Amino acid sequence: MKKNIVLIGSLLMAATCAMAQQVNKVTDPVEYINPLMGTDSHYDLSNGNTYPAIALPWGMNFWTPQTGVMGDGWAYTYDAHKIRGFKQTHQPSPWMNDYGQFAIMPVTKHLKVSQNGRASWFSHKAEIAKPYYYSVYLADHDVTTEITPTERAAQFRFTYPKTDSSFIVIDALNKGSYVKIIPGEKKIVGYSTKYARGPLKNFKNYFVIYVDKPITIAQTYSDTTLSNGLELKAEHASALIGFATTHGEKVHLRVASSFISIEQAELNLKREVGNDSFDVTKQKAKDVWNKTLSRLTVEGGTIDQTRTFYSCMYRMVFFPNKLYEIDEKGNIVHYSASTGKVFPGYKFAGTGFWDTFRALYPFLNLVYPSINKEMQEGLINDYKEGGWLPEWSSPGYSAVMIGNNSASVVSEAYLKGGKGYDIEKLYEALVHGANNKGPAATGREGVEYYNTLGYVPYDVKINENAARTLEYAYDDFTIYKLGKALGKPAAETDVYKKRSMNYKNLFDPSTGLMRGKNKDGSFETPFSPFKWGDAFTEGNSWHYSWSVFHDIQGLINLMGGKKQFVNKLDSVFTLPPVFDDSYYGETIHEIREMQIVNMGQYAHGNQPIQHMIYLYNYAGEPWKTQLHVRDVMNKLYKATPDGYCGDEDNGQTSAWYVFSAMGFYPVTPASDQYVLGAPLFKKITLKLENGKTVTINAANNNYANRYINTMSVNGKPYDLNWLSHKELQKGATINFNMAPTPNKTRGVKDSDVPYSLSNEAP
Repeated sequence: MKKNIVLIGSLLMAATCAMAQQVNKVTDPVEYINPLMGTDSHYDLSNGNTYPAIALPWGMNFWTPQTGVMGDGWAYTYDAHKIRGFKQTHQPSPWMNDYGQFAIMPVTKHLKVSQNGRASWFSHKAEIAKPYYYSVYLADHDVTTEITPTERAAQFRFTYPKTDSSFIVIDALNKGSYVKIIPGEKKIVGYSTKYARGPLKNFKNYFVIYVDKPITIAQTYSDTTLSNGLELKAEHASALIGFATTHGEKVHLRVASSFISIEQAELNLKREVGNDSFDVTKQKAKDVWNKTLSRLTVEGGTIDQTRTFYSCMYRMVFFPNKLYEIDEKGNIVHYSASTGKVFPGYKFAGTGFWDTFRALYPFLNLVYPSINKEMQEGLINDYKEGGWLPEWSSPGYSAVMIGNNSASVVSEAYLKGGKGYDIEKLYEALVHGANNKGPAATGREGVEYYNTLGYVPYDVKINENAARTLEYAYDDFTIYKLGKALGKPAAETDVYKKRSMNYKNLFDPSTGLMRGKNKDGSFETPFSPFKWGDAFTEGNSWHYSWSVFHDIQGLINLMGGKKQFVNKLDSVFTLPPVFDDSYYGETIHEIREMQIVNMGQYAHGNQPIQHMIYLYNYAGEPWKTQLHVRDVMNKLYKATPDGYCGDEDNGQTSAWYVFSAMGFYPVTPASDQYVLGAPLFKKITLKLENGKTVTINAANNNYANRYINTMSVNGKPYDLNWLSHKELQKGATINFNMAPTPNKTRGVKDSDVPYSLSNEAP
């Protein structure tokens, strides 16, 4: 009896704790964000490969503490113990590295400008990281550094000890840089030309810095060698200013930059910071974050779920970031990486469409369509100035990843209501890219084979050929849909409709999987579905065989019907996490991340398979989607330094979580539909830009109740396995009745399945 009483007491205590941890109202969403989520990462294992970005949504500049070697892609890692500087960054990922960076570092006692000499020990116990504010105590210098951002500028506040040897180092980094100290104006100007991906024409990141204290020491350095004079152009130029400080004295910097000129940097500083105090800029930045985040309000989740949700949203509103500026006449202008000149109009950079076409851009089209309109105008300028749409912009064309997925990004935006920009010019760009190979991974590698044979062959020395074929087929589908929407003649659009079926050319009936095919029509031999790379991109056949986003019914038919299709889906989770890494010659981090999470061949840490869980909806077993979606959210995401299960990748892996928490996901971005999963919270309120509201209720949602028992939309019973974007735009109330066991009679009819091209009426 006593044991029973103890057990009951324990259960009651657990229930009480669970209730106490529940968040029923979010009024200050930015405070739930942990910018350190995903920072516990390394070359051989990624838990996000993120850094704490102190910035505004889509801001031109970010700031981050730099723990790694200057120029290393790993700017900040959670297990580091020293900070070398506070860097202005535009870095999308460690693999892409950075461009236009420079660093600022307060120093005391010993006058040292080298990154190792000036570095200081720090502790996370004396660190505060928020999207709009960063603070850390630099133990070796007895200085507290604080940063708060605007879109193109920032304010710093250094709290110094009593000493006659207080300094600030401005490091413009190597590869050609310039600094000039103007003591009479308490000002430093300069530029950095350092970039990782190029070539970039006439590239400079100009900066201007004002200090609110008279400069008594002023020096310039070529690398670590003291130079004569206060102006220096060198391979590696740095500036140092110094002064005496009293105990607790606060010294302020106002900093801005520009890709156009020092004068434009001055204008950016005046416009965005002006005479505001540090605390006023900080409050303004916080207000911008809360306004941006408040489009989505969650209720009835745990503290951990709420933190994870908003920490993911934080990552989703950075890239691509604004590279445009506003000139003295109020005109929008930008530096062109293609020409080195300045042009009117919008410019964005810092994203790879191979990652982000899947869920990040669909999220923008649903929640922030106005910023995506600016991005579409930026793509028009990319095409006009460089002749191609980028597939990876950093900030010019970067030869990274595969596919022609700009087609999806452009088509989806228009098909989901985008207007007010030159869509005809973008359509022209898509057709051009689909039929030509361009520089730096633009256009289509292997296009001559794809357009004639219907696939990119395995044996013609074009790597990742099967992955290219599958992605080109989906991209052709998006061009077909856009062409139809624009009223293009059937003779033109039917070409792309036919090519969108090219995925069938790689299906191997003997294995039931996609397989590389030789030029003569024979399949690659030998074949291992566990071999990463080679015919595929950062994955194997078990991951890429589902990459038929636009025609899952066609894939079901190839696999022999719904039962066989479901069995194949199940196999992904039941197979052991074996792998063949011979193509790479090492176990790349994406492989290791699949291996260690104990989910079989399911590799959520990389993009190719992230939509696969939702495919049970097409085959009459939607409850399996509901099961696996909740498992992935519970197991693989948390707002902690090791909180991702692989590279976060410009918002894509975060977008999977946020969509899934809402209860649906864009399997086919260029269609009108979102495929159902199961919501995570008791309530989510989505405030659309058009003033309408989508309310997602799941009042009895909890850890055990992960299955949809019944569902209604606007008060009417709803059995379909998808939601319409067009209908959501009118506003909606969606009610989920959740249960601990699956309802195997709901969503099972042929009429309940989401869109597939094979089901489209002729």
